[in-house]
Amino acid sequence: MSTPHIAAKKGDIAKTVLMPGDPLRAKFIAETYFDNPVLVNSVRGMLCYRGTYKGKPVSAMGSGMGMPSIGIYSYELFTSYDVDRIIRVGSCGGHSKDLKLFDVLLIKDAYADSTYARMQSGYEGSVTEADPGLNEKLRASAQKLSVPLIEGRTYSSDVFYYQPAEEGDRPRWQIALEDHDCLVVEMESFALFHNARITGKEGATLLTVSDLIFDFQETTAEEREKSFTQMMEVALGIL
Repeated sequence: MSTPHIAAKKGDIAKTVLMPGDPLRAKFIAETYFDNPVLVNSVRGMLCYRGTYKGKPVSAMGSGMGMPSIGIYSYELFTSYDVDRIIRVGSCGGHSKDLKLFDVLLIKDAYADSTYARMQSGYEGSVTEADPGLNEKLRASAQKLSVPLIEGRTYSSDVFYYQPAEEGDRPRWQIALEDHDCLVVEMESFALFHNARITGKEGATLLTVSDLIFDFQETTAEEREKSFTQMMEVALGIL
C-alpha cells in the first residue's frame, strides 16, 4: 500500500518517526544512529528510513518546509501507516535575547496566524499543543542525557520572506513573536500538533536554534544538517 506521496509498504515505517524538515537530516539520523537503516521512500526526494536504535524500531523522514508539506506527510503517516508518534526535530530562529546558537527547545505549543487548521477540519483556534505525555518522555530523556531543554512557545509562520506593506511598518513576524510570547519562529509545528490531535496520535517538537534574529548570527547548511545531534539523541532516548 502507498499514498500519492509515500511509496513505502504498510509495515515499512515504524510507530515512532523522527521528522526533520530537511530529508538529508533524516538520512544523517538514519546513517548515524540506526542499526541497518533501510531507505523505504524517496518519492519527491522526501527520504524515509527504517531501522532500529538499541534494538527498538524507529524511522526518520523529512517533512519539507512549511505547514502544507508537513501537513501532508504527518497526516499520511498517522492515517495510512499506523504511526503513533511523530517528533519533529527541526531548526528555528531565536527571538529571545536569552537564546544562543545550538540551544535545544522543547515546544509546549505553537501559535500561528495560518488558516491550515481551519481549512483542514474547521478548527478556529490559533494555538495547538504538543502531546503532554510525549513531552514528558522527552524531558526524562533529556535529563538522563544531561541535555538542558528550554521550554516555550513557537511561532509557526506561513511566510519566510516578509515584505512590509509600508516603509517603517512593524514587521508582521515581530508582531506575532512579541504579542503571543513566542521564543522562536519556524514553519511546521502548528500543523503537526493539529494533525496529531485530530487523528488521536502524538506529536511533539524539539528545535535547535539555527540563527538569532536580532544578533544576525546563523549556522551553516552543513551544521544544520549534521550538528544538531543533541535533540536527535533526546528524541531517540524515548524508545
